[in-house]
Amino acid sequence: MPGAILMVLKDGTFVEMKETTSPNEDSLQALLEQYSNLLAGDQIQPDRPLKWLLVEREIGIPDEQGGSNRWSLDHLFIDQYAIPTFVEVKRYENTEIRRQIVGQMLDYAANATVYWPAEKIRAQFEARCSNGGTVNAFRI
Repeated sequence: MPGAILMVLKDGTFVEMKETTSPNEDSLQALLEQYSNLLAGDQIQPDRPLKWLLVEREIGIPDEQGGSNRWSLDHLFIDQYAIPTFVEVKRYENTEIRRQIVGQMLDYAANATVYWPAEKIRAQFEARCSNGGTVNAFRI
């Protein structure tokens, strides 16, 4: 089994893990919402892997002060250093990823920097928690 990934069950037996594609972007988003450790924090910072806390899924980003939300970011996470991390989920088969999505993320970053003060991010997180959202906390 070259390159196989095996899971050991409680009874000592092995199950080979099979690679599959996600049926749609929403299911990928739901997995990231529930399992933020799917983000490769150990690949970014091997000596002290980054961990993420989900602030909000499908969070709106305005393009002017006091304006309505122009875009919707798939996920806003913060790491253990309080640095925001934007995650946009696209399927591998999505060919627009090459240029359009990179531009989209630059628009998000440029506008969020101006129109998302720390207080707004905190308020979004608190609203998510008060609405029954699950929180996976981490220790620094």
